[in-house]
Amino acid sequence: MKSKLHCVQVTEANLNYMGSITIDEDLLDAANMIAGEKVQVLDNNNGERFETYIIKGERGSGCICLNGAAARRVQVGDTIIIISYALMDFEEAKIFKPSVVFPQNNRV
Repeated sequence: MKSKLHCVQVTEANLNYMGSITIDEDLLDAANMIAGEKVQVLDNNNGERFETYIIKGERGSGCICLNGAAARRVQVGDTIIIISYALMDFEEAKIFKPSVVFPQNNRV
C-alpha cells in the first residue's frame, strides 16, 4: 500500500461518463495520490471492491464521484476506502511509510 483515503463519503455517481473516480485535489495531495493513478475502491456499505483510475476534482469541493460503470457499484452517501499501491524493491519496502489520511466530511 502506497496511499489510503480511509472512510470518505461518495458525493456523486455519474453513470454517463467514461470511467474513473473523481477526487478532490486537496485529498489527493494529502494522500500522495495523482491523476491517472490506478486505485482500488472498497465500499464499506455493500462490500464491493473494484479498480479504476483517478481524475483530479475541484480543490476544496470534497468531491468523491464514481464515474461510468463504477457508478453502478456504489450509492451516494456510501463510505468507501480508496487505496493505491506501488512497486518497490525489498529493502525500500522495509522502510517505506505509506500515506494514510482519515478525512472528516471529505476534508483534510
